[in-house]
Amino acid sequence: MDSTQYFSGLADDYVISRPAYAKAFVESLYSRYGFSKQSVIADIGSGTGKFAKQLLERGNFVYGVEPNADMRNIAGKELEGFGKFCPVNGTAAETNLAEQSVDFVTAAQAFHWFDGALFRRECKRILKRNGLVFLIWNLRDTSDKVNQSSFEIFSEYCPKFHGFSGGVQKDDPRIRDFFRGKYEYIEFENPLFYDREKFISRSLSSSYSLKKEEEKYGEYIAALSELFERYAKDDVLTVANKTVAYVGKVE
Repeated sequence: MDSTQYFSGLADDYVISRPAYAKAFVESLYSRYGFSKQSVIADIGSGTGKFAKQLLERGNFVYGVEPNADMRNIAGKELEGFGKFCPVNGTAAETNLAEQSVDFVTAAQAFHWFDGALFRRECKRILKRNGLVFLIWNLRDTSDKVNQSSFEIFSEYCPKFHGFSGGVQKDDPRIRDFFRGKYEYIEFENPLFYDREKFISRSLSSSYSLKKEEEKYGEYIAALSELFERYAKDDVLTVANKTVAYVGKVE
């Protein structure tokens, strides 16, 4: 299957359960990296607009480049009230944006799906002089028992599971190659809090998750529910998580 279609049918679960990125990280974009209300940003692989919304709330104009129609349509509806969101049918390799048209490029929870070389070439084309690229993830703390138990469940029931966030590791070779080894790494604590419904939806929103029609789906949901019961306190499950980003130029 074309990787751009992996999230077809998952947009509703994505909207319900996918977390925002750490507020301190977003603040750092404006205090440390030159973002302002006048900045034009291309958010590549923007999905349902989770990260784009946090930029729009600061007054920016954001191109939400997303190849999956389900995700892109949801984003258009969710964010139309901001007036500065422009959903674009494009890919990391072909954004359909004009040359030197954006001040910054962001890719939140998306770079591991890209062809790094083609994305790098496209970033060079659409960025203005001295523009920066931000590769961003919400990453689970794998020392946390909840995340360890989730890993075991996904490994047992989900054949397409190869690790959280596409198996991306700190200073991943794909990231080093993209930035030619010249980048800054930053991270911010961003713990997540779920009730049962949102925890199940978060699991189902993953590209590797079992679908209802697949074998052992019922057992899979039962295992996730048991995990929630085991670790939740006062019907709230806390999941250790942080927002991380790699920042650099692609000149």
